[in-house]
Amino acid sequence: MELQASEIAAVKDEDASFHCQNSDGEIVHKIAQLLLPGLAAACVDNTTGDPFKTPASVAVGLRKEMVDYLNARSETFVAEFVVPDDSEPDSIQEIPEDPAEIVSIIMDDFAASKRSLLGRLSSWLLSESREDKIDDFVQEMEAKGLWMIDRREAISEPLLRNVDFKNAYTCSMKFPTEEELDEHKQRCGFRPASCTNDGCKTKFCAIHSEKHDEVCPFKVLPCEQKCEQRIVRREMDRHCITVCPMRLVNCPFYQIGCHSTFPLRTLENHCSEFIHSHLLYVLQVVHKDEASIDELKERVQLMEKAELLEELSQARDVRSLALAVKEHAARIRTLEEKIDKVSLT
Repeated sequence: MELQASEIAAVKDEDASFHCQNSDGEIVHKIAQLLLPGLAAACVDNTTGDPFKTPASVAVGLRKEMVDYLNARSETFVAEFVVPDDSEPDSIQEIPEDPAEIVSIIMDDFAASKRSLLGRLSSWLLSESREDKIDDFVQEMEAKGLWMIDRREAISEPLLRNVDFKNAYTCSMKFPTEEELDEHKQRCGFRPASCTNDGCKTKFCAIHSEKHDEVCPFKVLPCEQKCEQRIVRREMDRHCITVCPMRLVNCPFYQIGCHSTFPLRTLENHCSEFIHSHLLYVLQVVHKDEASIDELKERVQLMEKAELLEELSQARDVRSLALAVKEHAARIRTLEEKIDKVSLT
């Protein structure tokens, strides 16, 4: 059949155009992951009730059929949704926006067309046994390398382009020369990209660079608790909980009365600042009911006069401070005796 002049012009224009073929690799991979379970479902349903066939025996043939079916249906799927049903001229079905969902619908249609008579007439399609057999066959195909992920991704890319009716996941740009196309590919939002964080091997299209950077486990970040260190994101929680000098800790004298909480790095300052109250808490434990609170406060004042507070503030727990107090008891007694003599004179 001869082409009309307008059609010839369109063909020439199409031949002269250079199309950018970049697409969202994440969605391509998502579709590719659906293909194996889709094929497994078709193979299991097709051989149900047939003692002479197994899913593995029909897999290769059905795989080719399914790929051809997916390619053909994906090219017309959007139009099928837009064109009203003959019985309801005013009704237009809503098209799923997720390309993977569209491909899944097409695969379900293919599997339905391949079901055996027994499968059509029984409740087999709803049984747990069917799902188990599909899962088992998926694992069998993966173990045997029947349909590797790279080959499935090669099939998935044109499927994505066919069903991406909003061009949300594929680049639709065309250029009159190859040079212009090459220049565009350097800045295309759908161009392949890799994470630049040391240790991360994730690949994605450039449009998702910022999204990946926000969650990349290998990105080096300032400590969330504002210490001077920079930590890899995946180590941040461990750092903040175990080794960060800014992690919050309870006062080592918490159990005997000081209920302060502060960053670990300020422990020394806290112990120095609150040595009076820490000493009082320890003396209450050591002397129990032997002395009144006023007498214990006087004992703290004596320690201060004996210039013991700075030394005692080095203690970092109840036991060490109590031992230090006992070790310096003689010096305190000497000071008490001096005070008594002064008061007598």
